[in-house]
Formats: sequence, structure tokens, C-alpha cells
Amino acid sequence: MTVTASLIEFALGPIKASERAPHIVNLSAVDWAACGIAGAAEGTFSRWAQGQGPSGPASTFAQGMAMTAPAAALVNGTLSHALDYDDTHFDHIGHPSVVVLSALMAEGPQDWKAFEEAALIGMEASVRIGVWLGRDHYQRGFHQTATAGAFGACLGLIRLHGLTAPKARAALGLCASMASGLKAQFGTMGKPLNAGLAARAAVEATRWAAAGMTGPAEGLEAFAAAHDAACDEAALVDLGIDWRLDNLSHKFHACCHGLHATLEALRAANVTEMEAIDIETHPRWMSVCNQPDPDTGLGAKFSYRHVAAMAALGYPTDDIGSFTDEIAKDPIIATMRHSVTVHASGDLSETQARVRIKTPDGDVIATYDLADQVPVDQLTGRIRQKIGTLLGVERATQLWSAMQTREMPAFQTACFQIKRAPD
Repeated sequence: MTVTASLIEFALGPIKASERAPHIVNLSAVDWAACGIAGAAEGTFSRWAQGQGPSGPASTFAQGMAMTAPAAALVNGTLSHALDYDDTHFDHIGHPSVVVLSALMAEGPQDWKAFEEAALIGMEASVRIGVWLGRDHYQRGFHQTATAGAFGACLGLIRLHGLTAPKARAALGLCASMASGLKAQFGTMGKPLNAGLAARAAVEATRWAAAGMTGPAEGLEAFAAAHDAACDEAALVDLGIDWRLDNLSHKFHACCHGLHATLEALRAANVTEMEAIDIETHPRWMSVCNQPDPDTGLGAKFSYRHVAAMAALGYPTDDIGSFTDEIAKDPIIATMRHSVTVHASGDLSETQARVRIKTPDGDVIATYDLADQVPVDQLTGRIRQKIGTLLGVERATQLWSAMQTREMPAFQTACFQIKRAPD
């Protein structure tokens, strides 16, 4: 069976999820929404979206501006990734929920169970497809959030709309012409735009297929061949039985996820006075989040030296307010950055970091591994704390309560200040 056929069978067949996976989806939904609501305050793209005017029934984080479903997917995908604070999966180094959930919510699902099932399919598929495309795909410069994410979102929509297998093939085939995104955008506004474009591509491809448009029967294989991808067939082993979604990693620092193991190690060390910091990380991260001297808040989110200096000086790295242009240019932080060194270590995995902290009383060494699975109750507590920091107690409570009701209209109301296009 081809990869395309296997994924369609997965999308349209019965779901036997792990015990943890549905919890992950629901926590990711509220996390995604909080990131989108907060991201809408960032300015440039949100103002652009509001300037487009009401044009359809799908709500957005841009002050609830109603748009067509493809436009809403673009806007919500971009805004929910604007802070780079959404979840990550390290199997393929991508952000599953930002593309998949933005695409699903743009179609206005009214049933939580149907939404949850589609999200399970889409998020799991995006990770599996990313693993199938291979790490060389990522290292070559492709942004897996956008490439694998577009296909994952498409499969989630195929599930949501209940497309037939032939139309599902067409949707994936059409999506293959639009799935794109480059790592060269990292550190710029183009990075979140990658996610929005992927969500829009999934919505458009699925709608076109539903309307009868045709595409290549093996779209995924054609995409992989054109991009000289590795095509690791082991990526689909136990699809639908073993859920990689169980190992999704949520962010608790408002910066690139490649920096989080370092920040968690510094947190675990519990040192109040740091004179110098030496960071060891996996070699892959050296080209992703190792900007030595960023001078913007966005660039600071991709800098080991900067976030370590912030931690040493007591800045709360879980607060998006700590990542501003003004703070990035703070001369005190800039001075502390010169006391931070970063180097690659071949004995660490991509989810691990080791720090050596020089203190007045001697060196302290700490390590952390993001792959260590956080129990659901602890994960729940940290996400509730995170959304409270992002949104304030009142809005966070409204959003959390709506998610717990498992009633989609209530969740949509909590996400968006809904406006409708005039008749």
C-alpha cells in the first residue's frame, strides 16, 4: 500500500486513540487559542487582516473579523504562530497544532467529538509525514510545520468532511502543489506566515477536491520525489496504534522550542547568581536558534545567549512581554550575553541540553530532556498557568471553561469576538 493510500485509510477509518492522545488534543486546542488571541495583539499582520474587511462566515483572532474559510485559516494560522509559543513535536521538528487546528476551525465545526477526531488524525499525520520526509528535508531548509503540516491539516479536513477515498486522493494531490515553507524565514514575520499559508492550502485543496477537482493519485509521493526526500517507510509503522502525538511537547517559554531544554536546565539548577554559563546542545540547533547578538524581540526568541542572559538576570522567559525590541537592546543583557558560550555536543539528543553555571561558590551542572513525558495532570497545570499569563485570569478562565464543556459553539465564542459579514 502506498503512503498516500495508508494515510487516507487512517483518516477515514475507525480511531483507536491512546489514553493520552485526546488529552493532548484538548490541551493543545486551548493552548493554540491562547497563542492566537495573544498573537493578534502583535500588530502588523493583525492590522493587515482587519483591513481586508468582513468577507465570510469564518471567525478570526483579528478582533473576530469574519472571513472566508481559506482566509480565516491563513489569518489564524499566522497569528497563532506569531509568538512562536505553540506546541512542537521533535520527531520531525514541527508545530502540529498551529496548522491543523487553524484549518479545522476555519471550517466552523459544530461538534466537539468530530473536531477532536479530525485533530487527532491531522496532528498525528503531520508528525508521521514529517518523519517520512526525513530530517534531511528539514536540514535542507524546509520548514516542516508548513510542508508536513499542510498535508496533516488536509487529512484532518478529509476526516472532518468525510470525503470519499478518491476525493481524499485528489485533495492530497492538490495540496502537494501548495505545501511549502522555508527555514530561511526563521527570525522574521515570514515564519508564522508559513503556518498560515499551510493552513490555507489545506482548506483550499480539500474544498477543491470536494467540488470535484482532480489531482495526482499519489500526491505525497510526487511531493517527496520533487524534493528528493528520504521517504522513511518505517514512519508509518503502527499508524493508528502507536500514537506519536503522546510525545507532543508544549512550550512554557515564549521562544523557539530549541531553547527550552536549556531554560528548563537553568530552572532546575535553581541558581540565583550566575557569573557565566556554558551551554551544550545538539548540533542541529546551532543553525536554528543560535543568533549570537539579536537586536529585535523576534530575533531574541532564536538566541541561546540572549535567553540564558535573560534567565541569569531574572527576566521571566514565560512572559511574551520579555521579548521586546527594547529588552533585546538592553545593554545589561548584552553584557551578560558575552558571559554565555554555546557549543554542539554529539552525545546529546535534540531534546536535551546541558548547562554549566559559574557561581561565586563554584560550578553547577544541570541537564534536562524535553522527551521526558510530563504526566497529564502536571501538563494541565502548566498550560493553565501559561494561558493565564498570556491572557489574564478572566479571559483564560473563559477559554478553559469553554474547552471543558466540549461544546464547540462555546469554544468558538471564547476564541473569537465574533463578527459577521452583512447580508
